[in-house]
Amino acid sequence: MNFSSSTLLVISAALTSAAMGFVPTSILPSVSVAASSGSSLSGTATPVERESFQRSLLSARIANDAAKAAAANNGKKAENAPPVTIGWDSHTAVDNAPDSLVRPGDGPDGNYPMRARFEKMLREAQISITDAIAKIDGKATFQEDCWTRANGGGGMSRVLKDGAVWEKAGVNLSVVYGSMPQEALQAATERGVDRAKGMAPGERVPFFACGLSCVMHPRNPFCPTMHFNYRYFETDGGVWWFGGGTDITPSYLNEEDMKHFHGTYKEVCDRHDPEFYPKFKAWADRYFIISHRNETRGLGGIFFDDLNDRDPELLFEFAKDAVNSVVPAYGPIIEKHKDDPFTEQQKQWQQMRRGRYVEFNLVYDRGTVFGLKTGGRIESILMSLPETARWEYDHHPEEGSPEAEIMDAFKHPREWV
Repeated sequence: MNFSSSTLLVISAALTSAAMGFVPTSILPSVSVAASSGSSLSGTATPVERESFQRSLLSARIANDAAKAAAANNGKKAENAPPVTIGWDSHTAVDNAPDSLVRPGDGPDGNYPMRARFEKMLREAQISITDAIAKIDGKATFQEDCWTRANGGGGMSRVLKDGAVWEKAGVNLSVVYGSMPQEALQAATERGVDRAKGMAPGERVPFFACGLSCVMHPRNPFCPTMHFNYRYFETDGGVWWFGGGTDITPSYLNEEDMKHFHGTYKEVCDRHDPEFYPKFKAWADRYFIISHRNETRGLGGIFFDDLNDRDPELLFEFAKDAVNSVVPAYGPIIEKHKDDPFTEQQKQWQQMRRGRYVEFNLVYDRGTVFGLKTGGRIESILMSLPETARWEYDHHPEEGSPEAEIMDAFKHPREWV
């Protein structure tokens, strides 16, 4: 029998899952990609294993959809399809960013006042967060780069290097107008596949996006890495949504630190909707999975996407509250541990966990994939990566060690509050 590449992906995922003790009942009998969306997992699979399997199915489905689209159009893109990206060289450095990167006439028709207010709120958060982090570091300051694009939008990157506390920390603001290929829409949102329904092969989606993203990599192995991203999207036709979250990635487990971090964000969520924290905490546990390792990148936080189920003003206030809670959630943990003594072995373990961080960001992270597929500014996209990382062949922490303790938390997500 001859199988397409997408069908082989499904067979591989099905056989792997069967070997691990669970079977996607709608896949094995018929080897049908179309049926994969309704697949269910049974047996002894952990949440991490289930998410890994579902990602395998999604990859197969996207490959199958792309093959069908190409076949329907004789393997060609639509005749009037715009260029694949907005252009790697479309960014012009400027000494100072304009008062606003949002312009009323740019991009698809939509909620211009919300675009402008969201950018203003993120600019203020970028300044307050970097000022607070520089104060904790006490040595280095954030250097700012600004850029614009001829077709609208631009951004500001603030990066700290070689600090006393942080080896590298960056907070990036970006405003993007453009049109994205359908696969970029799939990367940008949970419902990307559905939002591209009915589009002709090669047809692109006009969009507006504004976001603030951050990653901070400390020197001390007992100080965790922290990441956040808060964003607002609009696409052609009046579709809009909010997304984002804040998460933490320690190399060593300190339960009091995790209670503080998660407790801070539970309080934030509870101020807006008591259902937010349990929902978004579980979402973070599912999202930040390194599927090929069957482990999470860190110890979670909150994560949400496609949030448009209520008045946008209410969601704006939630995003504002969440981004302005970054320093209260993270700063005290750093202050507590920045001077902790550590060994070379503990530093090497931190480097190995950074290697895992790199794997997730380059393979699975939606922001990275979206930026690469839409021609974003490469220095900003890859700012999230640590300066140094380490990979050791077939490494396993010693049983009963602190390293083994946190590995168990990476394999089996826990409730902290």
